[in-house]
Amino acid sequence: MIGLDTNVLVRYITQDDARQAARAARVMEARCTTESPGWINAVVTCELVWVLEGAYGYSRATVARVLRQILGTAELLVESPQLVWVALRAYEKSGADFADYLIGAGNREAGCEATFTFDKRAAKSDWHELVE
Repeated sequence: MIGLDTNVLVRYITQDDARQAARAARVMEARCTTESPGWINAVVTCELVWVLEGAYGYSRATVARVLRQILGTAELLVESPQLVWVALRAYEKSGADFADYLIGAGNREAGCEATFTFDKRAAKSDWHELVE
């Protein structure tokens, strides 16, 4: 198994730099198999969403489709996929950042009754509580 950094995924997905995109494709297509999937750290999912939204202007719907495709690809293995799915569903329905939902869902799974935040959008979730 190999680990995949955010920048490799971004090049592969966006194809914005022909040379790096080709190199990313070579690595992913040759090394990521169903027998030995490419590992995607949960932090990488957060970075990927941030980069696709912020730097590339992808809509939430498009970013959600990208994450769904990654989660559904047998050649890729996402850390804590059940939490990423939960965060993704919340991200699709509400206005907070994907990372906030992943943090809140992960903290709840770890036994936290709430994740305290100053983020008013995140505080609307069942996992967060606004610090006032």
